Amino acid sequence: MFDYLIVGAGFAGSVLAERLATRSNKKVLIVDKRSHIAGNAYDHYNEDGILVHKYGPHIFHTNSKDVFEYLSNFTEWRPYEHRVLASVDGQLVPMPINLDTINKLYGLSLNSFEVEQFFESQAEEVPVIRTSEDVVVSKVGRQLYEKFFKNYTRKQWGLDPSELDKSVTSRVPTRTNRDDRYFTDTYQAMPLHGYTRMFERLLDHPNIKVMLNTDYHDIIDFIPFKEMIFTGPVDEYFDFKYGKLPYRSLEFKHETLNVEQHLAAPVVNFPNDNLYTRITEFKALTGQKHPKTALVYEYPKAEGDPYYPVPRLENAELYNQYKKLADETPNVHFVGRLATYKYYNMDQVVAQALTLYKKLTEKEESLKPKKPAIVGSTSIMDKLVPRDPAKE
Repeated sequence: MFDYLIVGAGFAGSVLAERLATRSNKKVLIVDKRSHIAGNAYDHYNEDGILVHKYGPHIFHTNSKDVFEYLSNFTEWRPYEHRVLASVDGQLVPMPINLDTINKLYGLSLNSFEVEQFFESQAEEVPVIRTSEDVVVSKVGRQLYEKFFKNYTRKQWGLDPSELDKSVTSRVPTRTNRDDRYFTDTYQAMPLHGYTRMFERLLDHPNIKVMLNTDYHDIIDFIPFKEMIFTGPVDEYFDFKYGKLPYRSLEFKHETLNVEQHLAAPVVNFPNDNLYTRITEFKALTGQKHPKTALVYEYPKAEGDPYYPVPRLENAELYNQYKKLADETPNVHFVGRLATYKYYNMDQVVAQALTLYKKLTEKEESLKPKKPAIVGSTSIMDKLVPRDPAKE
C-alpha cells in the first residue's frame, strides 16, 4: 500500500515525492507517461556529447530564498544571467527593450532621462488595460509594439495580442537603463550538472518508487494507495466533462553545428521573420566546453503536448468549472501548471508544491487524536500557574 500515488515526475510531483518520503516517511509511487523524469525540464547529452534541453531552454531564476535553498540540497549551481537579443529591422538588439535597444534601432544617442521621454512621447492613452496589446501600447506606443510584440505574440499564441489577457506581455519589462538581463531576480543560476541530475537526487530515496512509460489509468485499479497528487491537465482528469481547456504546444527542431559558437546571445528572438519564434544555443546556458554547438528552434503550434495555458477570460471561466470539481474531489490534490491552468515559472511550481506539502502535514496533524491533558502534569501546569515550592 502506497500512501501517495503521484502522477507526473516534473517539478511539482518530484518535490512533493521528496518531501513526503524524507520528512513524513510516506511510501510514494510516482508515475509518468514519458520515458524520463524531470518533466519539461529534462536535459540529456546528445549524440555529440552536448548537454541539451529536450523541451526548449529552461532558465532558473527566483526571488524566493526558500525555494533556492531547498533546491540547493540537490544540486550545485552555475551562476548565470540570461540575455536575449531580438532580430528587428535587420539588427540584433537587446530584449527586453532598454536604452541600448532604442539607440541602436533608431540611430540615436539618448540618455536614461531622454529615453523615458521618448517612451512617453510614443505611448498611447489606454483608459483601461485589459489585453496584452493595451499593456505594450500604453507603455511604448504602437510602433515598438508592432516591431517587437505583435507578430511574436501571434506566432506564440496563435492569437492577436488584443485577444489575450494583459498578463502575457506584462511579464516583459521596459527599461530606461542599459540593463540587458532578461530577468532581475535575486537568484539566477543553472544546475551545475543539469536538471535531470538534480531530479535524480530529488527522487533518490527508498520510500520513492518511479514508474516511467506508465499511464496512471493503467495501474490505478491494481496498485493500492491512500491519496493521489495529480500534476497533469485538470480537464483530462475529469474526462473533459466541460470541454477541452486550450493549450499551446511547441515543436522543437534540434541541430548540431560544427562550430564552437553560432549565436551572438544565448537566445535570439525572431518577432517578425521565420516560422520559429526563437533559437537557443545550449552551451551558452550550461557553460559546457565543446568544439561543436547545439541549437534548438521553437515552432509554436496548436496541437501536441500541452505547454502553455492560453490566458483568455473564457478559458479562465472554463477552468473555474474544473477547479470546482477538483476542490470537491476527496483525497486528490491538484498541483502544477497543467493541473491549475496557470502559467507558472519553475520556481513558482516548486513553491506551490512546498505549500501543498505543508497543508498535507497540517491536515495529518489535525486528524491525529489529541492526548488528554493530565491535571497533575508538571509540563501542563507550569504553563498555566506559577509554581510555588513552599506549597509543594
